[in-house]
Amino acid sequence: MAAPRLFRPAARLLSSRLASSSLRPALPHSACAHSILRSRGYATESGVKEVTVRDALNEALAEELESNQKTFILGEEVAQYNGAYKVTRGLLDRFGPKRVIDTPITEAGFCGLAVGAALAGLHPICEFMTFNFAMQAIDQIINSAAKTHYMSGGIQPCNITFRGPNGFAAGVAAQHSQDYSAWYGSIPGLKVVSPWSSEDAKGLLKAAIRDPNPVVVLENELMYGLSFPMSEAAQKSDFVLPIGKAKVERPGKDLTIVSISRCVGQSLAAATQLKQKYGVEAEVINLRSVKPLDVETIIASLKKTGRLMVVESSYPMFGLSSEILALSMEYGFDYLTAPAVRVTGAEVPTPYAAGLENLAFPQEDTVVGQAAKLLRL
Repeated sequence: MAAPRLFRPAARLLSSRLASSSLRPALPHSACAHSILRSRGYATESGVKEVTVRDALNEALAEELESNQKTFILGEEVAQYNGAYKVTRGLLDRFGPKRVIDTPITEAGFCGLAVGAALAGLHPICEFMTFNFAMQAIDQIINSAAKTHYMSGGIQPCNITFRGPNGFAAGVAAQHSQDYSAWYGSIPGLKVVSPWSSEDAKGLLKAAIRDPNPVVVLENELMYGLSFPMSEAAQKSDFVLPIGKAKVERPGKDLTIVSISRCVGQSLAAATQLKQKYGVEAEVINLRSVKPLDVETIIASLKKTGRLMVVESSYPMFGLSSEILALSMEYGFDYLTAPAVRVTGAEVPTPYAAGLENLAFPQEDTVVGQAAKLLRL
């Protein structure tokens, strides 16, 4: 019996990976990633420096703690241990234990405390060691933080930032590998952002801290140690990126590839391969923001290319890519010259074994293969 239609994206993903001649390591290093970052001119040569995503986040936190006395950080191991991923490194020594606070291992407790502080007029930054652990505090995030402003008739704002690594890492299995973009993106009252580069990380985190609404910042553990060129403007303390505005990372005319977080880098590498193999000019859009979603940029690109592909590492069912495909039908149906396609993770809990984990998520060749099918190459 044929697989149910709804599960076919995952089935295509698995079949394309199983057909590969060899299994690569679970975290392959793209040989062309560094050259891609340099060749696309991410920032001007004047004053540009290489900054890791981790350091960009650290810089954003330090600048906001310095500029706003109402801001403080709390979470597990954020202070004395300098953060589980060293994002809060040095902040305890600089700002003291009243501004950078270690908490017990109780997400419901310290998240509830943070929400209460926000409702009292402070601007807390609540770090989850991973957003998988935020499941323990889901009631605080959704029923308290997201809904209070509306339920109070606009009287009671809740300026709070929830941040931490999201999605799968490496060898941490199913209970530590879930992508919450669609979860939080479906909740009215929350804003949701997910950075890819160092400029994304700094600009979006600063915007989240300053925003009067509760904002969820979904980072990626595998990106923390990667370096990106940061422009002179982005190195300044007043650098903020608007929430809800996507960025065209690579212009093109034949295919629109919409992606977010770590998959942006994979999409850029795939676009380079498509150019080399087929002469295809793929336009790559870095969403940056899940909610609000920049539908205008997506549809403007679709008008130009006529074909749409969405790449994400989460599950195919009820995900971010599903929403974007639906919106393309509602607002861009007349511009589509072929059915829109989604490339996602497989419809399985994330495997622990490295080889199976590699099969469970999109790789560069997955994106290239699905693009070639879409373009009938």
